[in-house]
Amino acid sequence: MARRRSTLAPAVFYPAGGLILLFVLLGFFATDAVAEVMSTLQAKTVNGFGWYYVVLVAAFVIFAVYLGVSRFGEITLGPDDEAPDFKLPVWFAMLFATGMGIGLVYYGVAEPLSHFENPKPGVGGDEPQLAEAAMGQTYLHWGFHPWAIYVIIGLALAYSIHRKGRPASIRWALEPLLGERRVRGWLGNVIDVLAIFGTVFGVATSLGLGVQQIAAGLDYLDVASPGLALQMGLIAGITAVAALSVASGLEKGIKWLSNANMMLAGLLLVAVLVMGSSLFLMREWVQSIGYYFQNVMMMTFDTLAFQGDAGLEWESGWTIFYWGWWISWAPFVGLFIARISRGRTVREFVMGTLLVPMLVTTVWFSVFGGSAIHQERNEPGSMLADGAVNTDTAMFQLFETLPGGGAWMAVAAIVLVVVFFVTSSDSGSFVVDMLANGGEQNPPLWSRLFWAILEGGVAAALLYAGGLSALQTASILTALPFSLVLIGAAISIWKALDGEYKEITRVERRLRRRELTEEVTEHVTGHVTEHFAELTGQLPAVDDSNRDGAAPAAARSGRRAGVPWRRRDAGNGRGSGQDTSG
Repeated sequence: MARRRSTLAPAVFYPAGGLILLFVLLGFFATDAVAEVMSTLQAKTVNGFGWYYVVLVAAFVIFAVYLGVSRFGEITLGPDDEAPDFKLPVWFAMLFATGMGIGLVYYGVAEPLSHFENPKPGVGGDEPQLAEAAMGQTYLHWGFHPWAIYVIIGLALAYSIHRKGRPASIRWALEPLLGERRVRGWLGNVIDVLAIFGTVFGVATSLGLGVQQIAAGLDYLDVASPGLALQMGLIAGITAVAALSVASGLEKGIKWLSNANMMLAGLLLVAVLVMGSSLFLMREWVQSIGYYFQNVMMMTFDTLAFQGDAGLEWESGWTIFYWGWWISWAPFVGLFIARISRGRTVREFVMGTLLVPMLVTTVWFSVFGGSAIHQERNEPGSMLADGAVNTDTAMFQLFETLPGGGAWMAVAAIVLVVVFFVTSSDSGSFVVDMLANGGEQNPPLWSRLFWAILEGGVAAALLYAGGLSALQTASILTALPFSLVLIGAAISIWKALDGEYKEITRVERRLRRRELTEEVTEHVTGHVTEHFAELTGQLPAVDDSNRDGAAPAAARSGRRAGVPWRRRDAGNGRGSGQDTSG
C-alpha cells in the first residue's frame, strides 16, 4: 500500500499551531498577566477602532446585497450548469448550524431581555417602546450584518475553489488582487495564519459560551454544581466527542449532526411557541420586523458617540463584540459554506445566505426573547436573578414559566448546545486543517484531531483567564488584523466577477455578430438566387407569336436594361434589320 503524500504546509501549520499552543499555556500558567494584557488591548481596540468596525460591517452589508441583485448573479460557482452538491434543505442546515448555532441558544432569551431591562444608552420610553427597541437591536446583531460578512469571504472562496479550481485556502480568495506570485509566497502564508487565528479563537468563543450554559443547565437540573472545574470537565468531554465526529468526515459527521440539531432546535422552538402566548408572539414578530427595517440604518451607524464612557462600555460588550466575533468566525464559516456551495449561482449563494438565516433567526429571537419579555412584563422579576439578567440561566428560567415545560425542555436545550458544540468544533477543525494543509480538501486525520483538541484548549484557557469577558476580548482582538483580509476579499471578488462578466459579454457579442452575419448572408444569397435573371440582365428567347405587334415583356425588360431592340413587322415581310421609315 502506497504511503500517502504529505500535504502539510509547514510555513502555516507550525507558526499558527505554535503561537496558539503558547497562548493556551500562558492562559493556564500566567493567568493574571494574560487577563491584564487582554483587558488593556480590548480597551484600546474599542476606543480606537470601534468606529472602524461599524463602518466596515455596514459596507459589507451594502456590498453583499449589491452582488446578489447585480448582473453577476447568474455566474455559477463551478462549471456552467452544474447541479449543486447538496440539496437546498441540507445545504441550509449545514451552513446555519455551523454559522452561529451555540450563540442562538445562549443569547436567544438573554439578549432581548437584557436590552429590555438595561437599554442601550440613549434609548428611552415606556415598556412597549423599550421592548420594540430591544428586539430591533437583537435583530441588528444577528440578522443581515453577520451573514453579509460571511457572504464576502464565502463568495470569494467559492468562486476561487469551484470556478477557478484553486485550493481551498483563504489566500487564493485574494488572487485577483495580489496576483499568483504573492499568493504563493510569504504574504499568502501570513493570510492563512491570520485566518487560522480568527477561526480558532472565534470557535473557542462559541465553545466557551456553550460550556457556561451547559454547566448552568446541569445546575438547574441538580445534576452538578456550577464552577470552573465543571466547565473544564465539560470542555474535555465534549471535545473528545467532537474528535470522534472529526474522524468520520464531512459526509457523515457534520452532515448528520447538522440535520439532527436543526430538527431538535425546531422542536424546541415549536414547543415554546405552542406552550406560550402564540398569538402575541406572532404579532410581536411582525411588529419587530417592521421596527428593524424602519430603524436599521440608524442602528447600523450608531456609535454612541454622545454617550461617553457608558456608551463605550455598552458598545464593547454588545455591538463591537458581535462584529469582532462574526469577523473572527468569517474564515471558518466562509470556507465551510464555500466548500458546500459548489453548483450554486452567485445570486443563490448571496440570497440564500442572507435571507433564509435572517428569517429563521428573527423567528427564533421573537419566540424566545419575546416570550421572556412578555413574562417579565406580566410578572416583574420572574426572569431576573438577584435583580439582573443571568445570561447563563435565562433560558432555563423561561422554561419554568411555561405550562408543561421545565425539566424536559432543559434537557433538550442542553443536548442541543452539546450537539452545536460538537458541530462547531468538528467543522472548525476541518476548516483550519484545510488551511494548514495548503487547501487540501481531505486533510489527514491526525492534524484534524490536533486542531479539534487545540480549539478546546483555547476555550478552556479563555474561561480560566476571565470567563465571558475574556471570550469577548479574544473575538474583538483577533478580528482586527483579519478585517484587512476581508477588505481584500471584497475587492478581489469584485475584480473577478467583473472580469468574467466582461468576458462573457464579449463572447456573447461575437456570437450575435456571427449569427447576424450568417442570417444576412443566407437572406442575400436566397434573394440573389431567386432573382438571378432579373439582376444579371439575362433574357429568355423572344416570342415571335406576339400578334398585336407589342414588344414582349422580356423585350421591354431588355429595353430597360439597355439592350437594343427593333420591331419585327410580320405583316409586310420586312426583316428585323430593314429600315421601315421610307
